[in-house]
Amino acid sequence: MLGSISIPSRPLAGAVALLAVLAAPALAADAAKPEAKPATAQVRTMVVERGAIANDLVFTGDIQAQSQVNVAFRTNGKIASRLVEVGDHVRADQVLARLDPQEQRANLNNAEAALTSAEALLTQAKVTFKRQESLLSSGFTTRPTYDDAEQQLRTTQASVDSARAALGTAREQFSYTELRAGVDGIVLSRSFEVGQVVQSGQAVLVLAQDGPRDAVFNVFEALLAAPPDSRDVDVVLQADPKVRTVGSVREISPSVDPASGTVRVKVGLARTPPAMGLGAVVIGTGKFRLRTAVTLPWSALYRWENGPAVWVRDPATGTVAPRSVTIDHYGTNTIAVAKGLEAGEEVVVAGIQLLRPGQGVAVAKREAAQ
Repeated sequence: MLGSISIPSRPLAGAVALLAVLAAPALAADAAKPEAKPATAQVRTMVVERGAIANDLVFTGDIQAQSQVNVAFRTNGKIASRLVEVGDHVRADQVLARLDPQEQRANLNNAEAALTSAEALLTQAKVTFKRQESLLSSGFTTRPTYDDAEQQLRTTQASVDSARAALGTAREQFSYTELRAGVDGIVLSRSFEVGQVVQSGQAVLVLAQDGPRDAVFNVFEALLAAPPDSRDVDVVLQADPKVRTVGSVREISPSVDPASGTVRVKVGLARTPPAMGLGAVVIGTGKFRLRTAVTLPWSALYRWENGPAVWVRDPATGTVAPRSVTIDHYGTNTIAVAKGLEAGEEVVVAGIQLLRPGQGVAVAKREAAQ
């Protein structure tokens, strides 16, 4: 009968110990390896400086007349003819439209007839008075009869004066059937047609009076909080930049347009080139007073915490961090930073797309301050 076989445990324990000894150098080597560092970004930076700036304020507007005249008939009636169109240049005494003069002509005829009748009565009264005056001097009439003749003469004379005044009024009313501007200018708009009945004083034409012109601009209210250094504005014709002139701010509207949030600014032109006709589109340029700011390219601008920011590099550690800034104004290719940066600080101006706070960066190029 076979007895039980026992396997000694000492050889197995020795094998485990041998494996541990062999693995120890490998583990030590892994522990000795340095910890992986995040990738270093390549950026371009700029050491900023604060300098004086005077940015240009550029806006688009149009040419308008400084004075506009509403033209209206001075009597009631029906339009018989219209002699001008929008855009026509008219003279002060030119007839622009006519009313049907039938009623006014009838009134004029009545006034003329009334004056003729009054003059006939005056002639008769003069003859009667002369007769009574001659008879009184000869003693063949009484004083009361003479006085009656004199009174009748004065009454008929007053009637003639009244009829003559009425005739003048009738003639004036008849002249009101012809519409005249009273000033030289250009027809901007009309609001009547032939056959339409108009009332006295109802504006039917709008004229731009000849004379000085304005360049009118709609400016955002916030820009007027810091007025320009000068009231002079350079005005250029948009269609032809060679056509230019200079104007001065003449009027600033006291109210804000509720639809656009802008304020109307009128710039009186010192000289109006012929090419700058009414309605011509122009570009006005004014300058603000000098102030200090940091100028950066657009590529440096970043959005951080719902506001404008830039990435600032710490030269000691080589890392970057975002910093919120206050923008003075936005230019065509640059931005002006009013607050948030000091002279001598290094700002990333290119390569900000993949940056994160605390990341190390390598400066590929350092640009000169603008």
